[in-house]
Amino acid sequence: MFAPMPKTLRYTLISLKEMLLSGSPIVLLTIALLGFTWWWLNPNPPKKVVLATGPEQSAYDAFGQRYAQALKRYGITVEMVRTEGSSDNLDRLRRGEVDLGFVQGGSADLGYDEEDSIVSLGSLFVEPLWLFYREDAAKRLQKEPVLKNLADLKGWRVNVGTPGSGVPRLFNTLLQVNRIEPREIVLSQLEQTPATVAFLDGQLDALVFASAPESLIVQMLLQTPGVKLLDFAQAEAYSRRFGYLTPVTMPQGMVDLANNVPPRNVRLVASTTSLLARAGTHPAVLQLFAQTAVEMHGGAGWFNRAREYPNLDHSELPVAPEAERALKGGLPFLQRYLPFWLANVIERMWLAMGLIIALALPLSRIVPPLYTFRIRSRVFRWYAELRDIEQRHEAGSASADELIAQLDDMEHKVEKVVVPLSYTDELYALRGNIHLVRKKLLRKGSAQAVGAPA
Repeated sequence: MFAPMPKTLRYTLISLKEMLLSGSPIVLLTIALLGFTWWWLNPNPPKKVVLATGPEQSAYDAFGQRYAQALKRYGITVEMVRTEGSSDNLDRLRRGEVDLGFVQGGSADLGYDEEDSIVSLGSLFVEPLWLFYREDAAKRLQKEPVLKNLADLKGWRVNVGTPGSGVPRLFNTLLQVNRIEPREIVLSQLEQTPATVAFLDGQLDALVFASAPESLIVQMLLQTPGVKLLDFAQAEAYSRRFGYLTPVTMPQGMVDLANNVPPRNVRLVASTTSLLARAGTHPAVLQLFAQTAVEMHGGAGWFNRAREYPNLDHSELPVAPEAERALKGGLPFLQRYLPFWLANVIERMWLAMGLIIALALPLSRIVPPLYTFRIRSRVFRWYAELRDIEQRHEAGSASADELIAQLDDMEHKVEKVVVPLSYTDELYALRGNIHLVRKKLLRKGSAQAVGAPA
């Protein structure tokens, strides 16, 4: 046999139960609002995003692999899509085939209609326009081993990359300002790897492409005997003519200090590569990519000093607020002490939670009156039946014995009513009123018995 529950604990549990039941409407409303807010804000990022990179072994491809590795620790899989290059990446963003992509400045026309569909996460690095040429081709075509400027390319066999890379459009613009007609130069549009093979075999005289210096092909060509890099002596003039171009200088010995490669400073023109995203991409994903960009591109490079990139300069599209906060404010406060998923939920939900709490606090004031009503209703609902018995007695619609029997049954039920100790006075008041009505019925019953004929 189990020992009976102590009365004090029993009354405490009763009071707690009634308090919970009284506050349940507020709790349910708060839960419903939190559920709606969670659905509306969708704080958790998706588990997979699609990133458009570039050709295999390109700098875009290498950076894409590093981004995928960085986001893997947050439980996000980055699916890389190898493309022809910058213009192809932008086209895929426009069609909604990818979530993010590397896009070179000036490689495609960006219209006002894209301001609502595509956002920028900032400029990541400068991407020089590399023009490598064969020394023997320069001797054959212009009787000297050095190519001095683009105007001397007439009659050359030049590969400018696939249309999706954006380089053909950029290079054609440069040829036009140098007054070179398309028929005066033999242009090909091979992919980067086969074009490099053809160039080294002597089937091409020059190779033009845009890439970060981290590219393996750039590293290899800079150290290949018989291959030279065009020194853009007019780099400053090109940057003045075209706002998306920037003059940069590769210092002497930058590639190999021991062998002094290159043997002198080389002037180049470069465009800034940005990381673009569809406007509908989850904000947490944009935040993670922007934070990763700071870690990945914040160091010193061939053409920039430490912490010069990423930045918000030269952006051709609106900058995502998440990227602006990451680039200007650094790592958010909560992420320094909490796991990313928890910090992200709090950051995205705190305002809504504050509003819900502000709404719930005034509503919580009805809990005490509701609690009091629930407890007192256990007692007061019997007064209706007691009043009915008294009225029937006064109207003479029922006999005293019948009403007393009904009163006894009601009293028996009232004895089983349980209320918190603070409300027992009202329960005893009800039992006292039942006793008063019984005495009244008994007096009338006795009077009727006395006055009845023998």
